[in-house]
Parts: sequence; structure tokens; C-alpha cells
Amino acid sequence: MSRNPRTWYPGAIYHVTARGNRKADIFYDDADFEEYLACILLCQTEVTFHLHAYCLMDNHVHLLIETIHQPLSQIIQFVHTRYAIYFNKRHKVTGHLFQGRYHAALINSNSYLLEASKYIHLNPLHAQMVSKAVAYPWSSYSTYLCPDKEQPVLTKDLILGLFTEPSHKKYQNYVDGKEGVNDGDNSQKHWIERS
Repeated sequence: MSRNPRTWYPGAIYHVTARGNRKADIFYDDADFEEYLACILLCQTEVTFHLHAYCLMDNHVHLLIETIHQPLSQIIQFVHTRYAIYFNKRHKVTGHLFQGRYHAALINSNSYLLEASKYIHLNPLHAQMVSKAVAYPWSSYSTYLCPDKEQPVLTKDLILGLFTEPSHKKYQNYVDGKEGVNDGDNSQKHWIERS
């Protein structure tokens, strides 16, 4: 039985999750985490897209991806194929690294975009891996909190643009649950698709 094609259009944003086969770890050490991010960066040079947030956990990943010219499937196939080849070779294993088809939820509003980014950044905290979300090293959260900090794979402007200045502090308060998104913030505006 064939799979239904995913909804796709230029500018579509997705919350992508992918898990290790049989829930096994897909990252064993820092070198593995770094290689996965390197695969994303390499993919961005071949298939243009924006990565708005990420969190790499031991046995799964969360990615907030905005497509531009190619569908999401090409992006994930590029990244996961290269990473699986690296992983199997480095750790001398064979077989599928990822469990089945990745999951992708289409983001269709600013509030959903913010909730997805918050969920992604709080994942290590909810898993009780850290006492503060910002302390987790394999998430984009710490980059969001430092105005001058940039990361080659990450695009922060869309999410931070939904807050008034200082946007990085307001985003931190939102993620940490210290305040909601108030009426003065741009997140209340109608959803605008970026081209």
C-alpha cells in the first residue's frame, strides 16, 4: 500500500521528529551529534532550507524546518542517509538507523510555530536530562538566548521577529513560562508565509 504524499509548498514549515530504530540511540557521543549537525549544514549547501530550531536527543531528533525550493522529503533523505552511512561505518554496525518514516507536522500559524519551538527547546528538561533547558548542549536554545551568538545551520529571525525587543529575552521568558505572548507582540498578527 503506497503512502499518502505529504503536503508541501515553498515556505512550508514542519516540526519533524525521527527516532532510532527500535528506539535505540542514534548518538553515542559528541562526535555523533557534531556529525549530524554537519550533515544538516552540508544539506543546506545543496538543498536550500531554513532550520528554525532543533534538539538532538540520544535516540531521536526534533527539527523545525522551513522548505524553500525542494520538498521536506529531499531534505530529510539527504541528512539521514549521510548520517546513517557515517554512523554505521564509525560504530561498525549494519541495518536501518532510523525507525520507519519520519513524522512531520505542518505548522500553519505563528502560535503553533512558537509552541513547536518551545516544545523542542524544553525536550531535554522534560526528559530530566538537565536542570535548565539552556544547559543542554545539543539544542538551538542557547543560541536563541545570546543576541550575538550565531550558528551556521540556524535561522533565528523568524521566531525572534514575533517578539518585541529585546526579543531574545522575551523568547526566553516565553519558553521558561515566565510570561505568555502578549497583545503587543507580533505573534498576534495573521500568519504570513515567507517565500
